[in-house]
Amino acid sequence: MNFLDFKDIAERDMELVNPVSSEKVVEIGRLAGLAPGKQVIDFGCGYAEALVLWAERFGSSGVGIDFRPRAVQRARDKISAHNLEQRIEIFEGKGADYQYPPHSYNLAACIGASFVWSGYRQALQALKEAILPEGRIVIGEPYWQKDKVPPEFARSQPEIHSEVQLLEITHQCGLDVAYVLRASPQDWDRYEAGNWLGLLRWIDENPEHAERQQVIDHLHESQEEYFRYGREYFGWAMYLLHPVKY
Repeated sequence: MNFLDFKDIAERDMELVNPVSSEKVVEIGRLAGLAPGKQVIDFGCGYAEALVLWAERFGSSGVGIDFRPRAVQRARDKISAHNLEQRIEIFEGKGADYQYPPHSYNLAACIGASFVWSGYRQALQALKEAILPEGRIVIGEPYWQKDKVPPEFARSQPEIHSEVQLLEITHQCGLDVAYVLRASPQDWDRYEAGNWLGLLRWIDENPEHAERQQVIDHLHESQEEYFRYGREYFGWAMYLLHPVKY
């Protein structure tokens, strides 16, 4: 069983697949100035929960891109259930390969998916290309909460930066941080435990599955990492970014 299979199982009952709440997603949309007629592009959109929340609360429209077939189907089903087919479209594929008219969106979002471009800096460069001159960027990104991280954990997460490093990269990319909404410990617990519940439900429902032990092992490894390292050393936040104009 591959990592994406684990994700499909773990997220079966989840709509937001980052340590964030619906309230914070709505708030970042408000701060970004979303309103009727505003266009959004969301890279790594998952189950399109952010796009739906923003469309219903602010009247925005847009597109989402995700490379997981099951995520795309769930997103499309959700959009249909909310009668938003005329305002939100979901595309299946790699976000970095998606073709769009440059500098055409009011908001470019990448919430917890900078891996689409293999890193934070590359993600910012791509998102800048998507927005209008007065557009905004929302990016969700993990960071190290402490200066000293156990070497064995740091080595397993080479793509993670400190928050100071994220700020430096942001400035180097010609962007200012306008606002930050950080994950709380409760947000993290809800996200991690939601994954565990999904895995446990699948384990209970599939007592004879040939790959059941792999799912059990994945569950236990995830819990071990979170309790030993993740809750203490991982931070996560959504950053609202403005292009530098001075």
